[in-house]
Amino acid sequence: MISLTKSAENAVKSAISAAAQPAKGLRIMVEGGGCTGFKYAMGLADEPKPDETVIERGGIKVFVDKNYHPHLAGTTIDFVVALEGSGFTFDNPNAKSGCTCGKSFS
Repeated sequence: MISLTKSAENAVKSAISAAAQPAKGLRIMVEGGGCTGFKYAMGLADEPKPDETVIERGGIKVFVDKNYHPHLAGTTIDFVVALEGSGFTFDNPNAKSGCTCGKSFS
């Protein structure tokens, strides 16, 4: 359902090891808003919620609410370092359009 590049795996592992609070995985969410209707949100999490699917990628547990599956199926998450800034990017085959920041889609 969701793939993480090696760069994203390394960034998440680094964030988990540096977190002030214990974290066992990464929660990926889709929220209303952004430039084009939906936006990605993510954060470290200790445990999955009852309505979340747990996907293991590269030794990282990824928690995804079942309601987000149609929006995220086939998505690849990468971590890029560029002159404009560093951060996570989402390559989502379900997005009909997206904004230039890469953080929102429709």
